[in-house]
Amino acid sequence: MLIRTATEADLPGVLEIHADAVANSTAIWTDVVPDLEGRRAWLAAHGVPGTTAIVAVEGDLVVGYGSVGPFHAKDGYRHTVEDSVYVRPGHQGAGIGRALLGALVAFSREAGHHVVVALVEAGNEGSVRLHRSLGFEDAGLLREVGTKYGRWLDLRYLTLHLP
Repeated sequence: MLIRTATEADLPGVLEIHADAVANSTAIWTDVVPDLEGRRAWLAAHGVPGTTAIVAVEGDLVVGYGSVGPFHAKDGYRHTVEDSVYVRPGHQGAGIGRALLGALVAFSREAGHHVVVALVEAGNEGSVRLHRSLGFEDAGLLREVGTKYGRWLDLRYLTLHLP
């Protein structure tokens, strides 16, 4: 497996993973079917200083992707970033998510960020365990702030302070 910066050529694979997460999980809180244009906009938004978009590839197959981007738009949050990590169905549990998140944490540290924030659907224990395994700590729970599949969802905040 190779982890590298995402390129335009990776977007169809990123889209497949993203579309599966939208259709089959509560990891992404939308019912809108994603498209390639949306993934292009995502890549462009993560191509500015202090942000990144990465992929994990095995051969020609994108098996996971991740990003670090602004936590909030206001200037006072400029030293805090939010991470996202997604792994292709059938490839979970193989260390791909951990490798991606580790690379994002290293990038954030090198970029001079102070805190990385993860926003995780509270029932997504796999993502919570992944983040905790790299030192993220629980920072709060917002109850019933999202909805999908006709039910209310809780949002867990996890944070990692970078030395």
